[in-house]
Amino acid sequence: MLKIGLTGGIASGKSLVASRLQELGALLIDADLIARQVVEPGTAGLDRIVEAFGRGILDEEGRLDRPKLGSIVFHDPSQREVLNGIVHPLVREAAAAMMAGAGAGDIVVQDIPLLVETGQGSKFHLVVVVDAPDDLRVQRMVELRGMTPEDARSRMAAQATRKDRNAAADVILDNAATREELLATVDGLWEQRLVPFAENIKRGVRAVRSDGPVMASSKEHWGSQAARLAERLMAAAPEEIMAVDHIGSTSVPGLAAKDVLDLQVAVADLDTADRIAPLLAAAGFPAVPHVRQDTPKPSHPEPEGWQKRFHANADPGRPVNLHVRVAGSPGWHYALLFRDWLRAEPSAVALYESHKRELAGRYAEDRDTAAYADAKEPWFTDIAWPLVEEWANRTGWRPPSYSSSAVRKRGQ
Repeated sequence: MLKIGLTGGIASGKSLVASRLQELGALLIDADLIARQVVEPGTAGLDRIVEAFGRGILDEEGRLDRPKLGSIVFHDPSQREVLNGIVHPLVREAAAAMMAGAGAGDIVVQDIPLLVETGQGSKFHLVVVVDAPDDLRVQRMVELRGMTPEDARSRMAAQATRKDRNAAADVILDNAATREELLATVDGLWEQRLVPFAENIKRGVRAVRSDGPVMASSKEHWGSQAARLAERLMAAAPEEIMAVDHIGSTSVPGLAAKDVLDLQVAVADLDTADRIAPLLAAAGFPAVPHVRQDTPKPSHPEPEGWQKRFHANADPGRPVNLHVRVAGSPGWHYALLFRDWLRAEPSAVALYESHKRELAGRYAEDRDTAAYADAKEPWFTDIAWPLVEEWANRTGWRPPSYSSSAVRKRGQ
């Protein structure tokens, strides 16, 4: 299934987006609704809240008096943490049970107001944030909910900042204009990205790419996107994956590149790479079986050291290449060394970019990315490798030493 985490600040319009996605066919899991259900009279959740806050937070019928409880927790962060510690685990348990009932090919949307605050982004294939300016949200709360401006801002202050929430997003839906414009944007997201993404995961295939070798100027968001994807990959197989590193051209600030992220997944051996392949596919990165090896470099000419497993993203909205390599192997070593050489040497960036642009122009008309990639290989061996090796010897470069729990468990 395709798992979407939907969030947004109070009065951002998140509920409208959730409702529209449900109308379009998504299975909606509403954290707010569940949060109400788990504290109904007779539940263990309500008993624990009464134990923590006293019977004064109940109304005459024995139900939770939400305005009274809200007046306590929204002005006292420590009390809010107590409440969250009671309710959030119960909500997650109920949501997991609903998730278990979804089928292959389903699009499951979890509406979670505090998704960012609770660090749940790595659980989802995509995090969708509904965004609106703070002043507009205050205006909505005053006009539509009858709040005072002070109370509205207090509620906002109890959540993540707009900047932090948007930084966690794969998709930002702008709700600063009309209701109709927001709904049209949601419809486009559903048709153009979510439905094909879900179908690709169900079929176990990568998203179709048709742009060819088109160079884009360096983007600041490439690094943050890679970091989010790395967290999801680590969450997919935390006991098996040693590390996920951003490599390739998009990992080098200032270097023009195809808008495709390259990530290197470090594992103990190729058996591990094969074992986690279904987990990576479920996380949105199906295997590309015919790619099994990199081109050997002169210092390690034996092909065995350059074997790998290759996966690519099923998401049509974010092309990703995933190189699963054995930690310490020549292929793993070279990917990190080449990246760090480019990061450290401006002249190397200029040299590589010139070569890439020349080849991209040659193959752009036919949109032949495979031919473009093949044409670059002699440059890596004949031009780049001597320069890279000289730089590594001169600077004393060494690859990273991973210290994740997976590595420690293997005694490395």
